Amino acid sequence: MSRIAEKFKELKTTGRKGFIAYLTAGYPDLAGTLQAVHVLEAAGADVIELGIPFSDPLADGPVIQKAATLALQAGTTTPKILQLVRTIRQTSQIPLVIMTYINSILNVGVEKFVRSFADAGLDGIIVPDLPLEESELLARHCQEAGIDLIQLVAPTTTAERLTAICQKVQGFVYCVSSVGVTGVREVDYSQISAVIDTVRSETDVPLAIGFGIGSAQGAKQAAKYADAVIVGSAIMQRFMDEGIDSIDTFATSIRRALDEGV
Repeated sequence: MSRIAEKFKELKTTGRKGFIAYLTAGYPDLAGTLQAVHVLEAAGADVIELGIPFSDPLADGPVIQKAATLALQAGTTTPKILQLVRTIRQTSQIPLVIMTYINSILNVGVEKFVRSFADAGLDGIIVPDLPLEESELLARHCQEAGIDLIQLVAPTTTAERLTAICQKVQGFVYCVSSVGVTGVREVDYSQISAVIDTVRSETDVPLAIGFGIGSAQGAKQAAKYADAVIVGSAIMQRFMDEGIDSIDTFATSIRRALDEGV
C-alpha cells in the first residue's frame, strides 16, 4: 500500500479529514522549502504537495506564479527538487506529491523523470495540463514505478468524462472547487458538489478539494464535501509576506478546524 493510501486509510479509521499543504519548491530557496515541509508536517499536514516552478503555468494564480518566479530566480531546477525529495525522505515519511506541467517532465524524459522521483521517495504526481486522452504517456511509467498519477475533476467535467476519469484514478481525486486558476476567493461549493457525488458513485478513491481555500473556516467548510482539503495560495501568500512562523500558525489553525469536525 502506498504512503498516500495508508494516510487516507488512517484518516478514515480515525474519522478525520485530510490536510494537503502545497509549497512552491525552491521558495525562498531549497533550504527554506525543506524547513517549511518540516514545519507543516509538525503543524498537522497529512500530505505535502511540492510545485515545480514553471515559467508558463496554466493552473496557477498570481500568488503561486510570483512564488515560482522567485524560486526560478533563486536557481531552482528539477534536479535540485529531486534532491530535495531525497533529503525530506531522510527524516520524514509524510506522503509527497509533485505538481508539475508536462513540459517539465518531457524536458527530463518521461521514464527518467518518473523513475528518478520514485527512487527518491515520491508518492504521487499531478499534471494539470495532461489530458486524460494522453495520460497513458505517463500512466504506464507511474504504474511501473509505484507512483500515483492523480487525476483532476472540475465543475465543468461532464458525467461521461467523469466516468472515464474514475477508471484511472489513483491516490486521491483532485477536485477543483471552481472554474479558474488557483488563489484565495469565496467559493460556492455547490459548483463541485454534483461532480463529487458522481465521483463517489464511481470510485472509492478519496476526494480532495483544492483552489480557493484561504482560511481555517474555509477549510472546514470545504471538508464537508470531501475527504481532504488542499491549501496552497494561502500558505504561500503568508510565507512570502510574513515568513515561516506565519505558516506554522496558519497550518495549526487549519488542522484544529478540521479536527473540530464537520
